[in-house]
Amino acid sequence: NPLAPAHILVIPKDRNGLTNLRQATAEHTDILGRLLVAAGEIAKDESLGFGDGARIVINDGPDGGQEVMHLHVHVVGGRKMEPTF
Repeated sequence: NPLAPAHILVIPKDRNGLTNLRQATAEHTDILGRLLVAAGEIAKDESLGFGDGARIVINDGPDGGQEVMHLHVHVVGGRKMEPTF
């Protein structure tokens, strides 16, 4: 369910076994860095509906709202986001 006009998922091809962020170790630094850089690039893309900023979210575990059990990032925008969840 999209939370805003622009809602893109970034899913790394190689997750090295990561299903959530809490499992991450120093061994996953490259994967996590590439994931965030990709999210930042997407958030700048006006052709995808993004404006002056975006919300970048990782839902981590059942209590954090993670519904799909593989590591991924939501890039949400296209409107002014409220500061609350």
